[in-house]
Amino acid sequence: MAAEEPETAAGDPGLRHSWAALPWLVRTAVLWSACLVVIAAGLYLLGRIAALLAPLAVALAATIFLTALLDPVLLRLRRLRLPAALAALCTVLLLLGILVGVGALVWNLTASQFDQLSQELTQGVERSRDFVTSTLPVSEAQLDRLVEQARQGLGGSSPDPVAGARTATEVFGSALLALVLLFFLLKDGRSMWHWVLSRVSGPNQPVLAEAGRNGWQTLGAYSRGTMFIAAVDALGIGLALVVLRVPLALPLALITFLGGFVPIIGATVAGAVAVLVALAANGPTTALLTLAAVIAVQQIEGNLLEPLVMKRQVRLHPAVILVAVTAGTLIGGIAGAFVSVPITAVLWRVIDTVQQRRASAALLPAD
Repeated sequence: MAAEEPETAAGDPGLRHSWAALPWLVRTAVLWSACLVVIAAGLYLLGRIAALLAPLAVALAATIFLTALLDPVLLRLRRLRLPAALAALCTVLLLLGILVGVGALVWNLTASQFDQLSQELTQGVERSRDFVTSTLPVSEAQLDRLVEQARQGLGGSSPDPVAGARTATEVFGSALLALVLLFFLLKDGRSMWHWVLSRVSGPNQPVLAEAGRNGWQTLGAYSRGTMFIAAVDALGIGLALVVLRVPLALPLALITFLGGFVPIIGATVAGAVAVLVALAANGPTTALLTLAAVIAVQQIEGNLLEPLVMKRQVRLHPAVILVAVTAGTLIGGIAGAFVSVPITAVLWRVIDTVQQRRASAALLPAD
């Protein structure tokens, strides 16, 4: 009996016979389901760890995003025979100059208008509320109850000064850490990557090199393309608001630009804010025209501009983007929504590269 135990532990013939007796469709579904469960559990675990280390995760994500965005600037400075450290320092200083200059300009032009923007939004919500209660079978009490539940779900508790100070400290620390890491990645990023490749031997090294190169190109194309598309969206919607004489066109254009970094959801929220302000300021006719302008700009961006700028290497199906943004928002909030799509695009590009290399290797004749 003791001699039979290893055979049973190695594999029960009855179990193997039962598994083989199952239809192939059931076996395939079981295997794929198990793989998906393992992948989902791993992604969830990584997301929870990133949420616990939120300041560090945000700093790392911002650093990698900015490094991919500024890499062409660094390469041009390196072609001018500048040392790596000096080129990286000049790139970081250029970024700081642009951020400080643009931030000061936008603040001077829009700081006095944000109070008015809040009032216009409140009036727009009130007019929308009156429209809903007058046209739909919804009473004011029911609508107020829904609004209150939504407000509580979004965390509408009173502000905590201690929590606010802690958040401000974490943001400042994350920004400072991101700048330091940005300098080192710009200066030594390529040597770090070559060091990683040197630790991989055999046939996997070319595959890893190509996958990493394609993933990095995808991230760079996404970062530069997203910034360009967000700027075009903000310019188009801002001009439409100026033509329609909607007040607060510049703050609304700024909100549109920031919302452009969160695909689908960000543009929808920014467009809804613009329509509400137009409704409160100029009435339903202007609100409908604003809605038409927002839809037109987004259609031009999605069907014409994005395919030209992003190319095929970054394009993802809208359903995949929506799922990625939703998952990122649930795991990491606003920061998760920002980084979910580029992470998905890079992972897809890396996996696609590995699959293509394996398919090419399978087609080669055996020696």
